[in-house]
Amino acid sequence: RGKKNALEAVNFCIEKGKTFAIVGPTGSGKTTLLHLLMRFYDCPPGTIFLDGEDIRQFKTDSLMRHIAFVGQEAHFFADSIRHNLTYGLQRTVPEELLKEVLRKARLYDYVMGLPDKLDSLTGDRGVQLSGGERQRLAIARALLRDAEILILDEATSALDSSTEKLVQEAIADVTRGRTAIVVAHRFSTIQHADKIVVLNEGRVGEEGSLQELLDKKGEFYGYWHQQKFF
Repeated sequence: RGKKNALEAVNFCIEKGKTFAIVGPTGSGKTTLLHLLMRFYDCPPGTIFLDGEDIRQFKTDSLMRHIAFVGQEAHFFADSIRHNLTYGLQRTVPEELLKEVLRKARLYDYVMGLPDKLDSLTGDRGVQLSGGERQRLAIARALLRDAEILILDEATSALDSSTEKLVQEAIADVTRGRTAIVVAHRFSTIQHADKIVVLNEGRVGEEGSLQELLDKKGEFYGYWHQQKFF
């Protein structure tokens, strides 16, 4: 009694190789939806399908091998940048590939400017890095996984404007040609999304491209103008 569903009648399709954005106010169900997609907890049978197969048919470890996740708070060991980038990978990563992902994450110049470069220490939980550097390092780490699906959950929410711009550039670069699911509070992050879904109280309020949603002058239009990105 008194309980209500976190999500209800949510129906949409995420196309392979496209960027799909999820927006909505706090408590609208964005994080719950991500947790279901990553099987942190299970949905009812016949609810979420991946390549036509019920997501419950996939083992969690098998599913997660195909997903790279960057959250609001990046976590790092008190170790080198190199180790934090490659931790958990079951392969040797060539030096040039490490440098390539750092370039894409807009972190190459910073790392190469450190005295020990890739072997520089990040400190406990990345304390030696700024918030923007931690987020870009997390993006570089996600790229090294070479996963088919990239999930970004509020990756710029705690950054100042100049740092946010760098992270936005990195996100735009790494999502190009990749299936990307982006949850965003700041709409500057999702300007180039192929499709945007607006959640409100666990339901889909609107969906479409940025221009389609602005032309509707509905819920998203109001949110967009509140953030003044024109």
